[in-house]
Amino acid sequence: MANGLSRVLLALVVGTLGWCWSMGHAQAQVYELRIYTTQEGKLDALHARFRDHTMRLFEKHGIENVGYWTPVDPPRSENTLIYIIKHASREAAQASWQAFLADPEWKKVAAASGVGRLAKPPESTYMVETDYSPQWQNDDADDDDVFELRIYHTQPGKRDLLDARFRDHTIRLFAKHGMQSVGYWHPIDGPDAENTLIYILKHESRDAAKASWAAFGQDPEWKKVAAESGVGRLAQRPESIYMRATDYSPIK
Repeated sequence: MANGLSRVLLALVVGTLGWCWSMGHAQAQVYELRIYTTQEGKLDALHARFRDHTMRLFEKHGIENVGYWTPVDPPRSENTLIYIIKHASREAAQASWQAFLADPEWKKVAAASGVGRLAKPPESTYMVETDYSPQWQNDDADDDDVFELRIYHTQPGKRDLLDARFRDHTIRLFAKHGMQSVGYWHPIDGPDAENTLIYILKHESRDAAKASWAAFGQDPEWKKVAAESGVGRLAQRPESIYMRATDYSPIK
C-alpha cells in the first residue's frame, strides 16, 4: 500500500514539474527571424508596405518590431528582406498572427501594395534569447555600417560548450577587434534546434568586417580559447549574410 501511494505521489510530482516547465517555456518571450523573398522588382514595394503599414499593424496586434535588414550582396540584395520581431510567448505569437492576418486593414493594405505573392513562402525561425545576449542600444549610424547574420551548427551535444565560449571569451574578443554584438539566440524547433546558435554582429563597414575577422582569427588568445573550449569543429561551415539596416529598422 505504501509503495503504491509512493508511486502515485511521485507521478503527481513529476507531472506537476513537467506542467510547470511546459508552462514556463510556453510563456517565455520568443523572437522570430523571418526572411521574405519577393518576385523580381518588388522589394521596394515590400519596403513601402512595411514602412507605411505593416510595422504599425504588428504593434497593434502585440508584435514588437526589433530589426529589419536587406542583404548586401546580389542576388539577395535585390529581392530579400530579413527581419526579427518579438512576441510575449509562443502562444501569443500564434494569436497575434491570426489577428493580424484577419485584420481588414491588413487585407486592404496587402491587396493595394503591389507586392503580390512572394517568390516563395516566408522562412520563419522561432528563437529564444541566450543568457549572454546583450541589450542593444543604437549608436551613431552611417551608410557604411553593415550587420552580419551568422548561424552556427555544432556537432551533437556541443552547443553548451559553444555557449560557454561565447559567454566567457568570444564576445569580449569580438569587441576587442571592433565587432559589436547585437544579439544571440537559440532556435526552438526543428532537428537542429539543440545544436544551433544564431547571432548578429555590427561592423563599421564591409572592409572593417574583413579586417576584424582577420585580426580575430590570428589573435593568440582566441586560438588558445578555441583549442581549450571542447567545441571542436562545427558540423558545417558557419552561414554568414552581410546586411544593411533599412531606413525603418528600429536597430540601426
